[in-house]
Amino acid sequence: MSISRRNLLLAATAAPLTSHAQSGTWPTRPVHLVVGFPGGSTPDIAARVLAEPRAHALGQPVIVDNKPGASGNIAADFVAKSTDDHTLGIVINGNLTSSKLLYPSLPYDPERDFTALSLLVTAPLVLVALPNLPSGAAFFDAARTAGDKWNYGSVGIGSVGHLGMELLKTRVRGLAPVHVPFQGNPQVVTAMLGGQVQMALIPPGIAMPQVRAGKLKAIGLTSGRSPLVPDVAPLANEGVRDFDLEVWAALLGPASLSKAEQQRIARELGPIMKSAEVRQKLFEQGWQAVGTSADGMRARVRKEAAIMASIINAKGIKLE
Repeated sequence: MSISRRNLLLAATAAPLTSHAQSGTWPTRPVHLVVGFPGGSTPDIAARVLAEPRAHALGQPVIVDNKPGASGNIAADFVAKSTDDHTLGIVINGNLTSSKLLYPSLPYDPERDFTALSLLVTAPLVLVALPNLPSGAAFFDAARTAGDKWNYGSVGIGSVGHLGMELLKTRVRGLAPVHVPFQGNPQVVTAMLGGQVQMALIPPGIAMPQVRAGKLKAIGLTSGRSPLVPDVAPLANEGVRDFDLEVWAALLGPASLSKAEQQRIARELGPIMKSAEVRQKLFEQGWQAVGTSADGMRARVRKEAAIMASIINAKGIKLE
């Protein structure tokens, strides 16, 4: 089913559900949820799982709009500049933690131009490789030998997959694969299956179906043990120390979002994120539901922005 067809179905099923809506209060028309990556990407999956219950709660259609490009920054800028009071965005780590350092002419300010709403979902990253490559410590031996003849994929400069791999290079002496950016993780997987890249750090919702099908090999996790992928060991088991990264998606709005609108979103989002059905659906897609306060989201962003800044500065990462 096409993305536009799914959007029409979400709108059609949500339109009559007004029992929870407060007459004359926000939202008064369809809410657009902007995602900066293609259909099938991990942020898109999270958006579509959450769209229907949010439509029920808000009493208005919730339409997912994909605006891919520039590692999600095109969509983030669209949300920052929106003035219709009915546009929100789902962004990933890099849009709020590293883009400002990497894009001198970034058209939005991550701290000034948004209203933080909630950290929605988190997941470790899985280091995946081609299935004909060795596992465990032997994989890193092979990678050292290959040097810059190997490539790794990510969803773009400044993404957690890119910066995470650059951090991994500092933790594994001699690791030197070359970065190849793509629009989304599905495209990274396609490139791997075609043999254009040998390794990548990608979320489990994208990685594990390919691993279980024998098309990719899981080398390890970028965090400790995770219930999302209980059969994959942490990279720490292979001697990779001081390496703990997650990918996450967060909900935000433009800076102009009123207090009343923020309160309505928080009031309706809390029960959704605690719903067993929603949590299970997200889990099946490779996400752990979180749901935080706006303050919790801001604290996470500040902490990770400092980590990403240290990687960028240490490695001298710049946009080409």
